[in-house]
Amino acid sequence: MRYSSSHSSVYETFIKTMNTFRWPVTVYYEDTDAGGVVYHANYLKFFERARTEMLRAVGMNQQALLEQGTGFVVRHMEIDFLKGAKLDDHLEIITTVSELRKASLTFCQELVNPEGVLLSKATVKVACIDNENMRPKALPQLISLELNCSDC
Repeated sequence: MRYSSSHSSVYETFIKTMNTFRWPVTVYYEDTDAGGVVYHANYLKFFERARTEMLRAVGMNQQALLEQGTGFVVRHMEIDFLKGAKLDDHLEIITTVSELRKASLTFCQELVNPEGVLLSKATVKVACIDNENMRPKALPQLISLELNCSDC
């Protein structure tokens, strides 16, 4: 399942940075409210995309997992909105894994601007499930092998 083409450089960057994954975010008009500030629910989309790309960077293909009956669901989330992001901002999400268990993993995510100012942060616990019976299932071995924990 490992990507060897365009995603290889993302994967190499991920590995070299001690399991800290960085994903760029550009704020579009559709992301903002009437005041030109990112609508709060859209931060969840930004964080979700970064988690998805992190898994892709270590070779996890979510479509292939779905075909095998494996899925991921958000079990718990804590989010702090510290400063507003605005239209046309170029930002970055920094994602690390803080806890890796048999059937779940916890991500720490930060949204920062180019100056490194923290705009939002989230802790997200994701459970691995069997899609047929919706019960917990052991994480795929590739995730356990590729992701190491770090402190939030």
